[in-house]
Amino acid sequence: MAKPIERLISLVARLRSPKGCPWDRKQTHVSLIKFLREESRELEQALRRGQWHEIEDELGDLLLQVLLHSQIAQEQGLFDIQDVAMSQYRKLVRRHPHVFGRRKLRTAAEVLDSWAEIKRKERGQRHRDLQRRRPLRRRAV
Repeated sequence: MAKPIERLISLVARLRSPKGCPWDRKQTHVSLIKFLREESRELEQALRRGQWHEIEDELGDLLLQVLLHSQIAQEQGLFDIQDVAMSQYRKLVRRHPHVFGRRKLRTAAEVLDSWAEIKRKERGQRHRDLQRRRPLRRRAV
């Protein structure tokens, strides 16, 4: 049996398929912005209240937004949820040289300063990563 995350990814793809849901199929990145904002606000409210059952539910709603946007991008041949996950993995490794490298940072303030410095340097890296990946994606399709 597939893991819950795999089942959810498949379910979102089915909702957007020709035999899926008309509303889900109609959605675009832009049309989903209002729902992304709404779900983010609802998660923030649940977190502030410390309502853990609500937090779990709202995290799921936010995850659905990530999966919908990833599915739309996949349909457009841009990227998929696996690309999103790998991109985030690489970013976290890059931005934590004190954990995954040799850099010594001892305080939260040092970590934040380092994070900001690395973030500035990697703005161009994102573009290079996409360029490197696209030719491979086109050949695989």
